[in-house]
Amino acid sequence: QVQLVESGGGSVQAGGSLRLSCAASGIIFNIATMAWYRQVPGKQRELVATITSRGITIYTDSVKGRFTISRDNAKNTVYLQMNSLEPEDTAVYYCNPATPGGTPIYAVWGQGTQVTVSS
Repeated sequence: QVQLVESGGGSVQAGGSLRLSCAASGIIFNIATMAWYRQVPGKQRELVATITSRGITIYTDSVKGRFTISRDNAKNTVYLQMNSLEPEDTAVYYCNPATPGGTPIYAVWGQGTQVTVSS
């Protein structure tokens, strides 16, 4: 079955950096478009970034120039390097295989990883 395990979150001050990881199993990772999402309590889950099997990346406007999504197909892992963090980036971050448009493919989600940015 599909399993997604996110890690790397933490608490940082504004301007700091974090690197998130998501290890995926139960999917053919090297052909999957992968995506990072985030969710704040009381709000819908938001698409943050996607990366196709060929390495083409797309970012939501609020993170462009600050976040970088990447993947290591040998490790079935997708990463999110987050720089110049802002309090508005505070959320639980999740990954999931996605359509090219960013719609998550699976209803199964991992536990997520909490990112807290203080001003």
